[in-house]
Amino acid sequence: MRLRRSLIDVTPLRTSPVFRRLLIGRTVSVLGGFMTMVTVMYQVWDMTRSTAWTGAVGLAQALPLVVFGLFAGAWVDRADRRRVYLAATVGQAACSLLLAVQGFTGHVPVVVVLALVAVQSSFGALGAPAAGVFVPRLLPPGQVPAGLALNAVTGQTMMLLGPALAGVLLGRLGIGACYLLDALSFGPAFYGAFGLPALPPEGEPSRAGVRGVLDGLRFLAGHRVVRGALITDLAATVLSFPASLFPLVNAERFGDDPRTLGLFLSALAVGGVTASALSGSLTRLGRPGAVMLCASGTWGAALVLFGLATDPWTGLALLVLAGAADATAVVSRSTIVQTRTPDALLGRVTAAEQIVGQAGPSLGNARGGLVAGFSSGATALVSGGLMCVLAVAAVATATPELRERAEGLAVPEPP
Repeated sequence: MRLRRSLIDVTPLRTSPVFRRLLIGRTVSVLGGFMTMVTVMYQVWDMTRSTAWTGAVGLAQALPLVVFGLFAGAWVDRADRRRVYLAATVGQAACSLLLAVQGFTGHVPVVVVLALVAVQSSFGALGAPAAGVFVPRLLPPGQVPAGLALNAVTGQTMMLLGPALAGVLLGRLGIGACYLLDALSFGPAFYGAFGLPALPPEGEPSRAGVRGVLDGLRFLAGHRVVRGALITDLAATVLSFPASLFPLVNAERFGDDPRTLGLFLSALAVGGVTASALSGSLTRLGRPGAVMLCASGTWGAALVLFGLATDPWTGLALLVLAGAADATAVVSRSTIVQTRTPDALLGRVTAAEQIVGQAGPSLGNARGGLVAGFSSGATALVSGGLMCVLAVAAVATATPELRERAEGLAVPEPP
């Protein structure tokens, strides 16, 4: 009984055929997306042999989300979210198809590849806020945390499988074939979303343009629980995101062994998959704020200990713990955002959540690199983890509402 309660709650898959079909389509599409991410990096490096150009790939993916995200959210809050998502899916598939064409033909300037990546990311910036309303609109409140956990475990699993599969297929089929497979992967996603009912905004219609964006920002500034959830996420990522420090710490502590570095890069995802698969007890608890605060504090503490570790296997175990804490915090944060935000504002708030999730790790990597530049990788990790723990404690103290039980989210133990 305890084991069954600990396993991920699959009730939404049994009770909602629409959600089940949507999740299957999304999973296939996410797999294709991770394949394309690796393929783009490989192609740009092969064309330029320049880390500056491979770094530009990240900018091409992130800038459209940051620049257009809130405006896309304001538009989503004025339209049928189902139609917006379908249009965004078609746009992303078309970009992957164009990437496949240039991959098969070759001789395309690298700026064209980056432009296609940026346009595809722009469609993603539109589709993400639309998709943000699906779970709370399709499932009853008590099943929303379980639905978000199912999204998380499939996404984390595809993050493990996608890059590895891309590496195999790049060697056997080539660049164009990998892009083409990604384009085809949008077919199941489109099919899953096509069966959705119409999902117009509920409540007072959103204002257009800048005024609509400002309405969303005012909600974020005034709603203590949602604001606290996003600030907690920023504290965990901006102050202590560790990925940019892995090569330096590996060189300082673990003999610069590339095998160790590769394991470090995988350990976070392994922890995320494991935590999501064993999330049943936490999603049934009905206290997403308290779970998020504890998980975010655990993330920071695990990174402090990783910075102090001298044994590589201990370091790996701590990174698995950090990845598990991060995945738990993300599911809890999304539960707070999607259950505490009025439907008429959910597109804009989801867009803000996506921006925080994209920009936070990038800023955290930059912070870690700067601190390590005048100290060491271990110092950057330890100081960042400590600041994260202190910031989470400050949010918990200033926002007692986060620690309270959320009405309607707790569900009984399964028979």
